[in-house]
Amino acid sequence: MFFPRLKWVAIISGLLLLSACNSADVPTSRPAASLVNTESVQSIFYAPSQQFIGRIEAYKDVDIRAQVSGYLLERHFEDGQMVKQGQVLYDIDPTRYQAAVAQAKASLAQAKANLTNAQINWQRASRLLPQKNISQSEYDRLTAEKLSSEAQLEAAEALLSASLVDLKHTRIVAPFDGRIGQSEVSQGDLIANSNGRLTNLVSLNPIRASFKVSERERLNMGLDQVDAHSSAQTETAIVQLKISDERIYAHKGQLDFIDNRIDLNTGTIGISAKFANQQQQLLPGQYVEVQLTSHASVSALVIPRRAVQSDLEGEFVMLVSEQGTAERRNVSIGPVLEQGVVITTGLEGDEQVITAGLQRIRQGVPVQVVEPQAG
Repeated sequence: MFFPRLKWVAIISGLLLLSACNSADVPTSRPAASLVNTESVQSIFYAPSQQFIGRIEAYKDVDIRAQVSGYLLERHFEDGQMVKQGQVLYDIDPTRYQAAVAQAKASLAQAKANLTNAQINWQRASRLLPQKNISQSEYDRLTAEKLSSEAQLEAAEALLSASLVDLKHTRIVAPFDGRIGQSEVSQGDLIANSNGRLTNLVSLNPIRASFKVSERERLNMGLDQVDAHSSAQTETAIVQLKISDERIYAHKGQLDFIDNRIDLNTGTIGISAKFANQQQQLLPGQYVEVQLTSHASVSALVIPRRAVQSDLEGEFVMLVSEQGTAERRNVSIGPVLEQGVVITTGLEGDEQVITAGLQRIRQGVPVQVVEPQAG
């Protein structure tokens, strides 16, 4: 009874052992290598560049105000036109001030006559006093009259000067070349200094772009070595503008101001650059992009921008390891140049970065380079 059962157990055990031996002899199949393209890391020299948001400002920006009161006789400009220094802008009725000048001239003439008479009397008394023909008190009185007449003459001269200044201010002229704003008054208005500004005048050529940089950016660009009022500063940085329509402004600028302290609230320092503006393309209040480019070149490693990926850990690239597998390398990136993106940390310079086929690979999978490129 037991022998048939043992026979079947032996047969089944033999079959299982044979199956195990056969499966051990069959090699495990490896996954197929993913096809990728690579490029070499390039080492280049480039001039560091930084972009900042700036605002255009006029070097001269003044409100034109009346310094004397009176009726406005005439306006000599059109709103928004360019004016020259000394050009007449407004005429205020000068009648009252002409009369004041005439009165001041008469007072001056009277003061001169009084002084002449006082000097004659004093000189006569000076000759009579030694012979005791005049008392000391009389001599002192005549001396006081002479001094009083001299003071009255000075007061009359000052009054005439003030009257002439008031008369001059009835004609308002442009203090410098620039573009005039909209007039706030019309012919026939009674105007005075209390009325506020009559119009506004700004200079447009040259003009400045003001912007702020951080302390770190100031040091990186070498601006801590710049004397803004020295021609040597042009050897430190090239200043260019990009205006609102993405065009590069035709004229390069020159740094002309670096503030004397760091703003405690923002950690930035104020800087400005001067630009020629003959065509008035730049206007005060206009926002621009200021680009500072260093004259000194530095070495850098660059790779194609398409080779850089990012996830929650940051930016990274995939390389081909010596074992023929994909290898992840975390990197820090810098500016994007014409040659590619600058890699500040993470690469040594002798690697081959994967530029195509990235969607099919991950860390450690086999890869096959289809078309390695020198970059």
